[in-house]
Amino acid sequence: MNALFAHISLLADGSEGGGIGGMIFSLLIAVAMIASIWKVFTKAGEPGWAAIIPIYNILVLLKIAGKPAWWIILYLIPFVNFIISILVMISLANKFGKGAGFGLGLAFLPFIFYPMLGFGSSAYNANA
Repeated sequence: MNALFAHISLLADGSEGGGIGGMIFSLLIAVAMIASIWKVFTKAGEPGWAAIIPIYNILVLLKIAGKPAWWIILYLIPFVNFIISILVMISLANKFGKGAGFGLGLAFLPFIFYPMLGFGSSAYNANA
Protein backbone atom coordinates (compact mmCIF):
# COMPACT_ATOMS: atom_id res chain seq x y z
CA MET A 1 0.00 0.00 0.00
CA ASN A 2 2.83 2.40 0.81
CA ALA A 3 4.37 1.68 -2.59
CA LEU A 4 1.13 2.79 -4.24
CA PHE A 5 1.15 6.09 -2.35
CA ALA A 6 4.82 6.60 -3.19
CA HIS A 7 4.10 6.05 -6.88
CA ILE A 8 1.15 8.47 -6.79
CA SER A 9 3.27 11.14 -5.11
CA LEU A 10 6.01 10.68 -7.73
CA LEU A 11 3.46 11.19 -10.50
CA ALA A 12 2.07 14.24 -8.75
CA ASP A 13 5.43 15.99 -8.53
CA GLY A 14 6.29 15.16 -12.14
CA SER A 15 9.53 13.32 -11.48
CA GLU A 16 8.46 10.39 -13.68
CA GLY A 17 7.45 12.48 -16.66
CA GLY A 18 3.87 13.10 -15.50
CA GLY A 19 4.56 16.81 -15.22
CA ILE A 20 4.50 17.60 -18.95
CA GLY A 21 1.56 15.30 -19.59
CA GLY A 22 -0.32 16.87 -16.71
CA MET A 23 0.41 20.35 -18.02
CA ILE A 24 -0.81 19.43 -21.50
CA PHE A 25 -3.97 17.87 -20.05
CA SER A 26 -4.61 20.98 -17.94
CA LEU A 27 -4.10 23.19 -20.97
CA LEU A 28 -6.56 21.12 -23.01
CA ILE A 29 -9.17 21.34 -20.24
CA ALA A 30 -8.65 25.12 -19.98
CA VAL A 31 -9.05 25.60 -23.74
CA ALA A 32 -12.17 23.40 -23.77
CA MET A 33 -13.68 25.38 -20.88
CA ILE A 34 -12.97 28.73 -22.55
CA ALA A 35 -14.53 27.49 -25.79
CA SER A 36 -17.56 26.13 -23.92
CA ILE A 37 -18.21 29.30 -21.92
CA TRP A 38 -17.61 31.37 -25.08
CA LYS A 39 -20.30 29.31 -26.84
CA VAL A 40 -22.73 29.68 -23.92
CA PHE A 41 -22.26 33.45 -24.00
CA THR A 42 -22.85 33.65 -27.75
CA LYS A 43 -25.97 31.46 -27.48
CA ALA A 44 -27.30 33.97 -24.97
CA GLY A 45 -26.60 36.90 -27.30
CA GLU A 46 -23.58 38.18 -25.41
CA PRO A 47 -20.09 38.64 -26.86
CA GLY A 48 -18.06 35.44 -26.63
CA TRP A 49 -14.84 37.29 -25.84
CA ALA A 50 -16.38 38.29 -22.51
CA ALA A 51 -15.68 34.73 -21.33
CA ILE A 52 -11.95 35.48 -21.08
CA ILE A 53 -12.13 38.83 -19.27
CA PRO A 54 -11.87 38.39 -15.49
CA ILE A 55 -14.67 39.89 -13.38
CA TYR A 56 -16.51 41.06 -16.50
CA ASN A 57 -17.27 37.42 -17.32
CA ILE A 58 -19.02 37.06 -13.96
CA LEU A 59 -21.10 40.17 -14.67
CA VAL A 60 -22.11 38.77 -18.06
CA LEU A 61 -22.89 35.39 -16.48
CA LEU A 62 -25.11 37.10 -13.90
CA LYS A 63 -26.89 38.97 -16.70
CA ILE A 64 -27.45 35.76 -18.67
CA ALA A 65 -28.74 33.98 -15.55
CA GLY A 66 -31.12 36.85 -14.84
CA LYS A 67 -29.52 37.85 -11.56
CA PRO A 68 -28.75 41.43 -10.50
CA ALA A 69 -25.25 42.76 -11.12
CA TRP A 70 -24.75 43.61 -7.45
CA TRP A 71 -24.57 39.86 -6.74
CA ILE A 72 -20.93 40.10 -7.81
CA ILE A 73 -20.28 41.49 -4.32
CA LEU A 74 -21.61 38.23 -2.86
CA TYR A 75 -18.88 36.37 -4.74
CA LEU A 76 -16.35 38.16 -2.51
CA ILE A 77 -17.80 36.78 0.74
CA PRO A 78 -16.35 33.42 1.80
CA PHE A 79 -18.89 30.55 1.98
CA VAL A 80 -21.61 32.84 0.60
CA ASN A 81 -19.88 32.71 -2.78
CA PHE A 82 -20.33 28.95 -2.82
CA ILE A 83 -24.10 29.22 -2.34
CA ILE A 84 -24.41 32.11 -4.82
CA SER A 85 -22.48 30.15 -7.42
CA ILE A 86 -24.88 27.21 -7.08
CA LEU A 87 -27.91 29.52 -7.37
CA VAL A 88 -26.49 31.23 -10.46
CA MET A 89 -25.72 27.89 -12.13
CA ILE A 90 -29.26 26.60 -11.44
CA SER A 91 -30.68 29.81 -12.89
CA LEU A 92 -28.37 29.53 -15.91
CA ALA A 93 -29.54 25.96 -16.50
CA ASN A 94 -33.18 27.09 -16.28
CA LYS A 95 -32.56 29.80 -18.90
CA PHE A 96 -31.39 27.06 -21.27
CA GLY A 97 -34.38 24.82 -20.53
CA LYS A 98 -32.54 22.51 -18.16
CA GLY A 99 -33.44 21.55 -14.61
CA ALA A 100 -31.88 22.08 -11.21
CA GLY A 101 -29.90 18.84 -11.50
CA PHE A 102 -28.15 20.18 -14.60
CA GLY A 103 -27.46 23.41 -12.69
CA LEU A 104 -25.82 21.41 -9.92
CA GLY A 105 -23.77 19.67 -12.59
CA LEU A 106 -22.66 23.09 -13.88
CA ALA A 107 -21.63 24.04 -10.35
CA PHE A 108 -19.79 20.85 -9.38
CA LEU A 109 -18.64 19.37 -12.72
CA PRO A 110 -18.31 22.37 -15.02
CA PHE A 111 -15.77 20.68 -17.32
CA ILE A 112 -18.49 18.18 -18.27
CA PHE A 113 -21.67 20.27 -18.17
CA TYR A 114 -20.48 23.53 -19.78
CA PRO A 115 -19.54 21.73 -23.04
CA MET A 116 -22.92 19.98 -22.96
CA LEU A 117 -24.65 23.33 -22.58
CA GLY A 118 -22.49 25.24 -25.05
CA PHE A 119 -22.26 22.70 -27.83
CA GLY A 120 -25.59 20.97 -27.27
CA SER A 121 -28.91 21.77 -28.87
CA SER A 122 -30.42 23.73 -25.98
CA ALA A 123 -31.45 27.30 -26.76
CA TYR A 124 -31.37 30.34 -24.51
CA ASN A 125 -34.69 31.73 -23.32
CA ALA A 126 -34.37 34.99 -21.37
CA ASN A 127 -37.97 34.69 -20.15
CA ALA A 128 -37.57 31.23 -18.60
